[in-house]
Amino acid sequence: MRVIESFGKEEIALVYLAEMNNGKYVEFVESLQPPIPRERKWVLIVSTLFGCPVKCKICDASGDYRGKVSEEEILEQIDYLVTKRFRDRKVPIHKFKVQFARMGEPAFNREVLKVLKRLPDIYDAPGLMPCISSIAPAETGDFFEELIEIKNRFYTSGHFQLQFSLHTTDCAKRDFLIPVGKWSFDEIADYGERFYKDGDRKIALNFAATEGFPIDSGTVSGYFNPDVFIVKITPLNPTRSVTENGLKSLFRLDDDVARCLVRDFEKKGFEVILSIGELEENKIGSNCGQYVTRIKDKVKSAEDYTGCRM
Repeated sequence: MRVIESFGKEEIALVYLAEMNNGKYVEFVESLQPPIPRERKWVLIVSTLFGCPVKCKICDASGDYRGKVSEEEILEQIDYLVTKRFRDRKVPIHKFKVQFARMGEPAFNREVLKVLKRLPDIYDAPGLMPCISSIAPAETGDFFEELIEIKNRFYTSGHFQLQFSLHTTDCAKRDFLIPVGKWSFDEIADYGERFYKDGDRKIALNFAATEGFPIDSGTVSGYFNPDVFIVKITPLNPTRSVTENGLKSLFRLDDDVARCLVRDFEKKGFEVILSIGELEENKIGSNCGQYVTRIKDKVKSAEDYTGCRM
């Protein structure tokens, strides 16, 4: 793997673009959550596909899909970031998150499961917490069944985070945003009940709040158990795809709409994470695949690359 370029700020996030040995490109990220120091929380976000076949309307990875990132190629991304700061691979960080969420839907790549099994042996990291963020594609049941086994064997006591990206409670509009076969709300709810055990982190239901795309607390509570699921609400990131599809974020910083959504879900018994993030991340491109849209013209054979985190 050859890192071609990086961009960002040490105190917020750094984005890396790398050429793999097969000539394809990946993007990966290390980020912080100010004012929390690195010693308390450090987040790595890695790619699992070269591009993505899903073509979500809010995501810049939905360009030319060039296949799956191998087990070793995923590990190379992680190891580059770890050994840059901890050469002995001892990571003394309270919450060390590794998110499989930069480029590509992780459930399409079973190599992710192999990586999950290996991480505890490679790194001396008591705070290690992998995170799978998924749209719950159809016909990925085998992936998610094995994920239960891996979580129960390697990542007990809240050391694993699972998130399903729903974005709206309107099924037709969900199909518009995520134009691929996927699990119904019933199927996600049933799986969550089997995945979750006492002591686990609750499963997050993620909504990137978008104008014209309802997020109804009553619909969510009709399917999902607040003892098992938590609600995460984020603004819509200003990606190129969002602009091209004429989409607008439902709220921004300190918005009454956001507070109303939070109250509605709390009345239904849900814990709610309102994840705004740093505005500076939009400039860096660490929260979604904007960085590569700025530099892809510099990269030779850039037509082989497109990228974003889900």
